[in-house]
Amino acid sequence: MSTGRQSPDRQLTFTEQARRAQLVDVTIRLIAEHGYAGCSLQRIAEAAGITKAAVIYHFSTKRAVIRAAYDTVIAGLTEQVGALIAQATTPAGQVDAYVRGLIGYMGANPDHVRVIVEALDDDHDTGIPDRPRSPERWRPLADLIDAAKTAQAYRQNLDAHTTAIMLGGAIDAVVAEFLTDRSFDIDTAADAVVDMLHRTALQ
Repeated sequence: MSTGRQSPDRQLTFTEQARRAQLVDVTIRLIAEHGYAGCSLQRIAEAAGITKAAVIYHFSTKRAVIRAAYDTVIAGLTEQVGALIAQATTPAGQVDAYVRGLIGYMGANPDHVRVIVEALDDDHDTGIPDRPRSPERWRPLADLIDAAKTAQAYRQNLDAHTTAIMLGGAIDAVVAEFLTDRSFDIDTAADAVVDMLHRTALQ
């Protein structure tokens, strides 16, 4: 499904790509500042210095531009965390990299965190199918934990599903505290979450 009015079969020009990227960046900033409810096509247009009609040329609805912003945030997070996982030399190291990478990315990109939170809020009609309780929230980490178990790095009776959910809750709590109190040492907190993992999972 196309997010704008252009034919999905037509390749965007460089200018169109740049304008869409600008609108996505503006949308991310506005969601962070005003929330989903306070982010309208008119407000996006004003922030971008163009007309509402120009925004609609690229994104025909508020849902479409919100989805583009969400997809951009998720792509950035996945790319950065995935790169760190790829650099790890052991399955257990990949789990550590996932935890540190996720905390690091969200700590460095607070606007992106707000986009994710707002997009997944059940009270907002964003049209984004992902939900806070979706398996996609824990399954990638659970798969890494299972791989570490297969490599005999973790105890064999460790429940990957439960451990992934627990780590996800710890990650969310650490990031939420940092966003509330910027003096909170998020790097030390990441070390603590990894240490908790090791105490729970290692042989």
